[in-house]
Amino acid sequence: MIDVDIERRLGVFALAVRFAIDVPVVGVFGHSGAGKTSVVDSIAGILTPDRGRIVVNGITLFDSAQGIDVAVDQRRVGYVFQDPLLFPHLDVRANLHYGLRLRAAAERIVEPTQVIELLGLQTMLRRRPTTLSGGERQRVAIGRALLAQPRILLMDEPLSALDLARRGEILDYIERLRTALRIPIVYVTHSIAEIARLADAAVLLDGGRCVAAGAVGDVLGHPGL
Repeated sequence: MIDVDIERRLGVFALAVRFAIDVPVVGVFGHSGAGKTSVVDSIAGILTPDRGRIVVNGITLFDSAQGIDVAVDQRRVGYVFQDPLLFPHLDVRANLHYGLRLRAAAERIVEPTQVIELLGLQTMLRRRPTTLSGGERQRVAIGRALLAQPRILLMDEPLSALDLARRGEILDYIERLRTALRIPIVYVTHSIAEIARLADAAVLLDGGRCVAAGAVGDVLGHPGL
């Protein structure tokens, strides 16, 4: 369950988004400037709402009325950005294990060998990020986020910097993760095709507002689209 009800004034832009969805993958989409990144940044704790609450799997991450604002490093949120942002001085193995070492053994729900196999990283563990293709770097970034043992995985337009062939490749891997791991995903994109392929439910944003939220078929048929 992902329950978001937040408001935030950002200059002339007003974010006011509310949705509660209980599915494995939630697709968030809309035009540029609709507020998509602001929503996932709020879930991650990078952006603090002026008012509202954020609950993930029954755990309250933010509640302005109760004075709850869990620190970023305590939220256990995995975040995959448009740019992989890998550490260039570390090889793939060390990049993958960076977040893992911050978690106690009791908090670990995802094992390195499982992630390495699901993302097809076996042959590149000793390579540096500068020797990888764009698609390979993004796979490593996804693996690093998963090995941080997140309660939820946020993906903010992770395919936007890739060509069409690499996009299809990464979509295949994300589908494998969705099937194998029981970690909810919020997937941000402006691509209706990606929403239709990956998401179990969708949230359509426009001008900082939630225009529609629910089953993918219902949202894709919404007149506001």
